[in-house]
Amino acid sequence: MSPALLGLVTIVVGVGGCLGYFYLSNLFLDKVLFPARGPNAGRNINRANMVRPWLFLGPAIVALGLYLGYPVFETLRLSLTDRTQDDAFVGLANYQQMFAEPKFWEAMRNNMLWLIVVPAASTAFGLLAAQLTDRIKWGSIAKSLIFMPMAISFVGASVIFKLVYDARPAGNEQIGILNAVWMQFDGGFGSILFLKVAPILMLAAFAAIVAYVGWLLLRPVLNGKDNIVLKALRAISGLISLYIALIALRNIFDIIGIDFPYGQPQTWLTLPFYNNFFLMVVLIWIQTGFAMVILSAALRGIPEETVEAAIVDGANPFQIFFKIKVPQIMPTIVVVWTTITLVVLKVFDIVFAMTNGQWETQVLANYMYDKLFRANDWGVGSASAIIIMLLVSPILIWNVVQARKEMR
Repeated sequence: MSPALLGLVTIVVGVGGCLGYFYLSNLFLDKVLFPARGPNAGRNINRANMVRPWLFLGPAIVALGLYLGYPVFETLRLSLTDRTQDDAFVGLANYQQMFAEPKFWEAMRNNMLWLIVVPAASTAFGLLAAQLTDRIKWGSIAKSLIFMPMAISFVGASVIFKLVYDARPAGNEQIGILNAVWMQFDGGFGSILFLKVAPILMLAAFAAIVAYVGWLLLRPVLNGKDNIVLKALRAISGLISLYIALIALRNIFDIIGIDFPYGQPQTWLTLPFYNNFFLMVVLIWIQTGFAMVILSAALRGIPEETVEAAIVDGANPFQIFFKIKVPQIMPTIVVVWTTITLVVLKVFDIVFAMTNGQWETQVLANYMYDKLFRANDWGVGSASAIIIMLLVSPILIWNVVQARKEMR
């Protein structure tokens, strides 16, 4: 049977089965189990109405339990057993082995780096694009172009950027855009401007923004507001932000003293530490469109009266944006940020397709894949899957809590 015909049959059977289930289950509930006739008609109607939602939710609950609940418990069981010893219970031995491996800590470090850079950059670029495209006549076309990468799979985007980063031996024509541009630098004014001045300015701006965020987080702690738990969370987040700002400032001095290998094509994906950022660019390119669409809708929902009042009071465009618009859409920004954070925690395709975790680019999902399907070590692979789940769960719980608050 051809794939197209098989897909059509699947749709017909699936939709027909659902409709048949709901129709027949309602018929059985109203006509056989709780018939609306006789002296107990009213009580039967009430009972049928109480059972009916669970009748509809039943298949979904069973499916979620089968495809989500069972794998979680099975993964947890596998992480506590050793497959080579006939599934003997070994307790936390797999976790101890995993924590002792440098590759695991490399994956953790890279995942944390992705968490810092990708959600922040995607949200910032998305917010910038949403604000600017709403102010130009051809904004809808610009939005379509920015959103277009969302239609490309992670693997497809990885192949595109592999061509961008491609390197050919010196003396040959470079088909990789980045190396074609790189080969134009010769140490003159253009090299200093683009390779030293521009990165220094970007790092300085990044350090200033992160330091400002850290100060905003620490200020309520210093003023004695909030409860102890919130104070602790704010203090930890603020100190991490200040530490990141210091790292950015330190990298400025590294850039000043670096001697670039002009005239030599670079294998960008093999440069330790920096190759992680070249991989992050792919996900930022994809997620910026998502952030732009959501934030653009939020910006359009801001009451015009508040903006007009700010203009009358003499506020400039930057003050209107940062002090009027951004605070009003902050809940939407947080939702976009956390959604992208979930994608980052599970990132696998980009790393697998571009570097396969080599050259110090390992991430948790790729580490899990290597252990499960290459080393055939199901215990350590399952333990790493549990670690990913533990990292994702707090963000999911927080999103659910916030959604319930908004519903109230």
